Amino acid sequence: VDTCPTGAITEPGPGRGLTSAHRPAATRTTCGYCGVGCALDVITSDAEVTAVLPARDGPVNQGHACVKGRFAHGYLTSSERLTRPLLRRHGRLESVGWDEALGHVARGLREAADTGGPDTVAAISSARATNEENYLVQKFMRVVIGTNNVDNCSRLCHSPSAAGLTASFGLSGGTDSFDDVERSDCLLVVGANPVEAHPVVGARLLRRVLRGAKLVVADPRAVGLALHADVHLRPRPGTNVALFHGLAHVLLAEGLTDEEFLRERATGLPELVELLDDYPPDRVADVTGVPAADLVAAARLYGRAGRPAIVYGLGVTEHLHGTDGVRSLANLAILRGAVGSDRGHGVNPLRGQNNVQGASDMGALPDLLPGYGKVTDPAVRSRAEAVWGVQVPERPGMRIPDMFAAARAGELRALWVIGEDVCATDPDANRVAEALDACPLVVCNELFLSETARHADVVLPVASWLEKDGTFVNFDRRFQRVRPAVPPPGEARSDFDVVRALAALMGADLDCSAPADALAECGRVAPVFAGLSHERLDREGAVPWPCPDPGRPGQAKLYAERFATPDGRAHLASAPYLPPGETPDDDYPLVLVTGRRWAHYNSGSMTRRGGNLALDPVDFLDLHPDDAARYGVRDGAQVGVESRHGRARLIARISEQTATGQAFCSFHFPASGVNRLTSDHADTVTSCPEYKVTAVRVTVG
Repeated sequence: VDTCPTGAITEPGPGRGLTSAHRPAATRTTCGYCGVGCALDVITSDAEVTAVLPARDGPVNQGHACVKGRFAHGYLTSSERLTRPLLRRHGRLESVGWDEALGHVARGLREAADTGGPDTVAAISSARATNEENYLVQKFMRVVIGTNNVDNCSRLCHSPSAAGLTASFGLSGGTDSFDDVERSDCLLVVGANPVEAHPVVGARLLRRVLRGAKLVVADPRAVGLALHADVHLRPRPGTNVALFHGLAHVLLAEGLTDEEFLRERATGLPELVELLDDYPPDRVADVTGVPAADLVAAARLYGRAGRPAIVYGLGVTEHLHGTDGVRSLANLAILRGAVGSDRGHGVNPLRGQNNVQGASDMGALPDLLPGYGKVTDPAVRSRAEAVWGVQVPERPGMRIPDMFAAARAGELRALWVIGEDVCATDPDANRVAEALDACPLVVCNELFLSETARHADVVLPVASWLEKDGTFVNFDRRFQRVRPAVPPPGEARSDFDVVRALAALMGADLDCSAPADALAECGRVAPVFAGLSHERLDREGAVPWPCPDPGRPGQAKLYAERFATPDGRAHLASAPYLPPGETPDDDYPLVLVTGRRWAHYNSGSMTRRGGNLALDPVDFLDLHPDDAARYGVRDGAQVGVESRHGRARLIARISEQTATGQAFCSFHFPASGVNRLTSDHADTVTSCPEYKVTAVRVTVG
C-alpha cells in the first residue's frame, strides 16, 4: 500500500497515499495484536477510526505494520460488541445496569471469601489488557480479597520462557534488543513462524538474511523463513531437547565454544559435558528425525558466527518439557559466549499476545509479585506491604489449570476471567467448560459474547486497546504508551475503571485514580520499573526494563557485567531428553501441531469481526500429500479430526509444508473445536499445556 508506484494498491480513508508529514492529525498508540509492539497512528473522524497507519518513527516497526494492526479494526463497530452488562437470571443472560451488575459481583466475591476463605476466589488477568490494568487486578486480588490466586495467559504460552530464562540468566525477559538481533551474522530461529505470527519481525529478519546473514531454522514445518534457510532442521514434535543437546555436542566436539566465557561467567559445564556424551549426531538423528549431516552443518554455522542470535517461539515452550527446552536452547548461547557480551545477541522469545510480557511483569502471577519478586520472600512482601498498607499472603496461589480443577472439585467459589476466552484457547476445552459450569460465580470482562462469556454469571462490557489509556511491554521488554483513539461503545468501560469501581463497592480504595498512578506505584513496589512513567514514555517513545533510574536509559542488552542469578553466573542446564506426553499409534497415527495464521489473532474474536475475513475465512487442517492419499482426503474436503480427548471439524489443505505423519491447524476459529482435541499434559515445571503434540486421526465426511 505504501510503496506501490502506480496506485493500483490503495487503502480506504484519509491516510491513503499521504506521507507522514501530510497526514491528518492522529493518535499515536501501540498495536494491540501480537507482542511486536508496533507504533501506530490512528486517524479518526466523528469518533470512528477511519485509518490505522504505521508510524514512520516507530521504535520497533520503523514504518511497517501487518494486515492485522493496519486493517483489522472493524471489530470496534461490530454489531456484536457488548455495550451493557449482562446478568444471568433463570438461566439466561439479561441486560442490566452497571450498579446492579457490579453489586452482584461484589456480593458474590464477599460471600465466597467469607464462607470458604480468600483462596476460594481466583482471577485470570489479561495479556490483552494494559500494564496498569494487570497491576490493578493483581493488587485487587492480594489487597481486597487476600489471595495470590491470580494468573494470566502466559501460563499457556511463555511461562516456560520465564522459568527457563530466569534459571539460566536471572531475569524472565529476552536478553537483547531486537535492534541488536537484527545486526547478527547468524540467526537461529527455533519453533517460530514470524512471517505469519509476527510479520514485522519476520520481514526484518528476512531483510537481514537477504543482506548476507546465515539462517538456521528449526521447525517441523517448511514455512516462512524456512524457505530462505541455509539449513532447515525438521525435528519430530516433542524432541527439541534432544535436538539442542545434539547441537551443543557438536559445539563442544569441534571446539566452537568460548572457553574464557565458560570459565569466568558460567557454571555447570562438567555436568553438561557428561550429559552430552549421550547425544552424538547419529543418536540425535534417530530421536529427532533430523539428518546428522544437517545437525552438524547447523551447529557449525552457529558456532563459527561472529555475532549469533537465537529467536524462538511457542514451538519451544508448549511442550511437556518446555522449560527444559528453553534451558537447553539457552545452553547454546552460553557455550558460545553469545549472551551478555559483544560476541552475540543472546536468546530472545517472540511473545504472542500484545502484552503477555507486561501482564507477568506487573505481577499477575500466583507466585510472583510485580517485578518477579517471589511471594515466599519476606523482603519482597515487605516492600509491597509498605506501599499497599496490608499484609501480602505468603503462600503461592493457584495456576490457571489448578483453578479449573478446583472449580470442578467444588473448592473454587468465584472466578473472574478478564479478556480471555478460556473455553476457546485453553487445552481440553470440554473440561474447561465443566469447570465454569461448576463454579458458583463466574465473571467475565469481554468485548463480545464469547464462549466463555456464555458460561458466565456476569458479563461486563469493556474497552478494547484502541479505546484505552496505559502502556504495553513488547517482546524485547520495551514499555510503550497506549492512548485512546476513540471512546468505547455504549456503556463499556476500561478494565481499569471496572477494577477500581468493584474495589470501592467492597470498601477498598486502590489509591490509583488514573493509569499513570498505577505505573508510578508499581515502580515503588518493583525497583526494576522505578525509572518509568507515562511522562517519560510520552517524551522518549519507548524505554526497556530494567529501568530503575528516571534519569538513566533502560537496559536494552542484559548481563553486560554480571548475570542476575544469585552467583552472578550463567547456569548451564543438564536435563536429559524425555519423550512427549503423547505419541502416535495405530488408532491415532498423526501428530497434530497447533499455531497461528497470518491474518488472525488468538481466538479470532477481533479479526473475525474486522471486515477482512475473506483474507483467511476458514480453519484448515494442513496435511502432507502422502498422508492425504493414505487416508483418502481430497484438498478442500471437510474432515473430522479425533484425538483421545475430543473431536473437531476442519477443511483439508494439502501441501508439503507439513511433514509426513504430522498435521497442522490454527486455533483462531473456536467453532472448529480444535482445543477440544488437546490433552491435559503440561510442562512439568510451569503447567504450560502441550499444545504442540497431540495424537490424532483424520476421517472424511
